[in-house]
Amino acid sequence: MAIVLNKPLPEFEALATGGIKFSPQNYLGKTVVLYFYPKDNTPGCTTEALQFRDKHKELAKAGAVVFGVSRDNMQSHEAFKKKLGLPFDLIADTEEKLCHMFGVVKNKIMYGKKVKGIQRSTFLIDTEGILREEWRGLKVPGHVDEVLKAIKAINKEAKSAA
Repeated sequence: MAIVLNKPLPEFEALATGGIKFSPQNYLGKTVVLYFYPKDNTPGCTTEALQFRDKHKELAKAGAVVFGVSRDNMQSHEAFKKKLGLPFDLIADTEEKLCHMFGVVKNKIMYGKKVKGIQRSTFLIDTEGILREEWRGLKVPGHVDEVLKAIKAINKEAKSAA
């Protein structure tokens, strides 16, 4: 089951830090930010996590819940979250189910070898469980501000439709 822009997410369940079971159904009424990143404790991923951390109050004020997703296991995620003081949870997608559903597994060249890796991507799901925005192969600087701007635009749109 692949995801489609402007369509509801298929139902799934994933385990996150803090013993949380994430499913789109559980977060109806909230805007959800799912950001996929390659690996805990790597420079780009640490920078991205810190930027989501530093903007967390603004994201929460806009009604958003943030989840980071990577193929790392729960133990790695718990340590990464604690080390960086992340105020949001991380989903351990060790079997790559979410990575494949969201189409973020890509072939990369690392040290001259072809490897399967995660393409840094962010997905914005609205309060009704509909995928509203996606950013694929993104650059970290300024990205969280872009996500916040999109959340505010969706909120404004929802208010004017009400």
